[in-house]
Amino acid sequence: MNLEYKELLAADFHPQSRVWVYQSSRMFTLSEALNIEEQINVFTNQWQSHGADVKAAGYLFFGQFLILMADETQAGVSGCSTDSSVRFVKQLENIYQVSFFDRTNIAFVVKDKIQLLPLSQVQYAVNQQFITPETLYFNNMVLTKEQLENEWLIPASQNWLAQKIKWPEQQSITAD
Repeated sequence: MNLEYKELLAADFHPQSRVWVYQSSRMFTLSEALNIEEQINVFTNQWQSHGADVKAAGYLFFGQFLILMADETQAGVSGCSTDSSVRFVKQLENIYQVSFFDRTNIAFVVKDKIQLLPLSQVQYAVNQQFITPETLYFNNMVLTKEQLENEWLIPASQNWLAQKIKWPEQQSITAD
């Protein structure tokens, strides 16, 4: 699986450009993905904040992650314009019968595929060694372009959940 995505990001956006990551509850088919990319382009090309055009870009990465990015060096994104982006994402949810707002499923790269795992099953997956400290995790809480480039796809041992996971070597230490 090719995990390169950074070179696809708009190079002319400020590193502190705001980013919103929405993870779909399933991978889209190729025809769905092509349609969604077209809809993303339409939305980002007409996205406005208080009548001013937002310098925006949107992406569908790995057939499952919708990413919206706004460079606020030209026009800030207000509450109303953020609401319009949420309405857009909710429209996609309705059209494609998916969820973009379920934060209880988290994504990992396991055996060269994106695997969604309910939060409640992460410790089991660790115990069975489906997930190791090196397993790549999608950190959908990134907020800027710079974070998207450097902190979105990270080892499981470096994510917010890592503090709650008992890795096998920790379990053997506490069992002694």
